[in-house]
Amino acid sequence: MAIRHYWSMAAAAVGFRLVLVLFGGDLHLASRPEVSTPLTSLRRLAEGYWLKQASISPYSGSMYHGSPLLLSVLGPLTNNRPDGQQTHIYCSYFLAAMLIRATGHRLQMTRNRSLKSLDLIKAVKNSVNVSAGDVASLVYLWNPWGIVTCVGSCTSPIENLMVVIMIYGACSRLAPLAAFGYVMATHLSLHPVILIVPIILMLGYGPDSPPTKVFLLKGSSNGKSDMSDNGKRTNLGTIQQFSLKSVLHFICWVFIWSCYVLLLSSIILKGVGGLNEMFEKTYGFILTVKDLSPNIGVLWYFFAEVFDFFRSFFLIVFNMNIIFMVLPLAIRLKHRPCFLAFVYTAIIAMLKSYPSAGDSALYLGLLGLFANELSEMQFTFFLFFGYIGVSLLSPVMHNLWIWRGTGNANFYFATGLAYTCLQTVLVVESVSSMIKHDRKLKLLVAT
Repeated sequence: MAIRHYWSMAAAAVGFRLVLVLFGGDLHLASRPEVSTPLTSLRRLAEGYWLKQASISPYSGSMYHGSPLLLSVLGPLTNNRPDGQQTHIYCSYFLAAMLIRATGHRLQMTRNRSLKSLDLIKAVKNSVNVSAGDVASLVYLWNPWGIVTCVGSCTSPIENLMVVIMIYGACSRLAPLAAFGYVMATHLSLHPVILIVPIILMLGYGPDSPPTKVFLLKGSSNGKSDMSDNGKRTNLGTIQQFSLKSVLHFICWVFIWSCYVLLLSSIILKGVGGLNEMFEKTYGFILTVKDLSPNIGVLWYFFAEVFDFFRSFFLIVFNMNIIFMVLPLAIRLKHRPCFLAFVYTAIIAMLKSYPSAGDSALYLGLLGLFANELSEMQFTFFLFFGYIGVSLLSPVMHNLWIWRGTGNANFYFATGLAYTCLQTVLVVESVSSMIKHDRKLKLLVAT
């Protein structure tokens, strides 16, 4: 069921951003630690572009740690304003919302096709079946954290766009597009590299389907009523086989796009640096957490307090923590790779070195793609008002600590810790709800 007046609400979201840009100059969102990070700040990009124009390496000092491609694309826009122009941010944000909507429609068609093969269409018609794509895109457009990210002049919307392009390309089985999004997402930010697991599963099996056991159960139940071999083959034929050709096509395009990106980066940095310095100042900067300025995460506080003797050990622990979650989740949710991509995106936003509000805007938008499957998720009231409380308390605690001097770092760290706990609860409850939904399908097929 499509949402009425969808385009009116989408246009209103874009207009609301324009109003904030024209009349919200006193908000100073570009300097907020929740919005801008050392990796996404346009002010730092303007500094790197100025250094490059002066025939100095843009990675000199400790200001710029982003991609050289962004210097060439966005750098000229920062000549008149350090914060740059807003046009590219609006375009990337709106395009990402439209791609999320298209991804939701493809997921909806795949879901209905799978349920039809299981003879569960009557059960679906009796339940609330909203258009997940419309819900997800509106959540992405009207998310307050997405709004402040878009208005706050940072490159997070561009990074989110690349992740969405990757997911949309994989859902549509467009290997070149999925490879382009994957290469650019990992080039701009290192952590999306783990998304290769759900991308391969989407290209191999399709974007979404009930567990294989449900199809086998349906086949066995039909086999008891109809012992003919043709009936058995028809039911077992609904199980999708892994498409190795699509995966190999994707890997080839990843290699091509990677070579192209590295070639462009080396051309841009010719005479003012090299690829070795780029890797050290971008990926190395992410992995070693050298900048301990406050942000909405918890790593800055932890590494500010830990002894230098144990720093290398805990760097390994925190960086490997993300990798340790990849395989167990992939084994359990391999039949729902698009949902697995959402879970990985939420984990990245929770454990990355320099998180921002833009990361939350992305995974909350992707969460809307599963509005039907997660309709019975628990603790939604607690999570909704918990996110609102963190959003309101974070700037207050930062103001008490930095500007008024009536608080300390523990005040702001407490909001970051609460924010991390809320994300943990969201990931756990969403995965649990999806597993319960699969069990419910199994019971419906058995009866």
